[in-house]
Amino acid sequence: MTDRTLDLALFAADEPGAEIARAIAERGDRIKLLVLDPQNFRGRNDDIVIAVKGQTDAIVMADALDASQLADVDLAILAWWPHIVPRDLVALPRLGFLNCHPSLLPHNRGKHYNFWAIVEEAPFGVSIHWVGERVDGGDVAFQAPIATSWEDTGETLFHKARAAMVELFRASYDRIRRGDIPRIPQDLAQGSFHKASELDAASRIDLDAGVRARDLLNLLRARTFAGYPAAWFTDGGERYEVRVEIRKVDER
Repeated sequence: MTDRTLDLALFAADEPGAEIARAIAERGDRIKLLVLDPQNFRGRNDDIVIAVKGQTDAIVMADALDASQLADVDLAILAWWPHIVPRDLVALPRLGFLNCHPSLLPHNRGKHYNFWAIVEEAPFGVSIHWVGERVDGGDVAFQAPIATSWEDTGETLFHKARAAMVELFRASYDRIRRGDIPRIPQDLAQGSFHKASELDAASRIDLDAGVRARDLLNLLRARTFAGYPAAWFTDGGERYEVRVEIRKVDER
């Protein structure tokens, strides 16, 4: 631990990235290097720049990043960053990289955490972890569980995770800025890891297969997300999608 605050690089994207940038700026800390996504996901880059309130030494797009810029910082933070950072860059900051991942690691490493948390009935939450050799497999620094219920869908877990991620960062930032950051190894024999390519096949309903009602309802609500594809089946050469809404009933 040190009395001085760390020199930070922040890789920020989307609304949670803007909120995490704001959390740093509100403490009066400067961001030595702010890295933005050239894809400008959801058009949030302007919000991120506004959030830092001018308290940054340099702003660059990721595709224009010079490796020497990372070698000049103590710690890099991935704030809802949608890309895997090349391994040669991960080693450059003095302490390494922290990643904000929307699952309760080691559960649901990789993609589509909100879908798999429901389908696998896994514990849900958010984690800040060290970036290591394996995707989402590095030591855990901070975590927060999120309660779920039958009323949750892939969409509600997505929004819960976004809010909880910002809250966890705010709660942990005093320790992060001082370099007082835990390293708790993950048991990678536990939990699960999924690739983006698995989602569509896992969302298929076989009309002729025997299946538990619990599993079917979990699948339907896991893929219920307005504006995105849903669970699906084929019949007569046609493809159909299914969504579901579950509401708790007060029986009093």
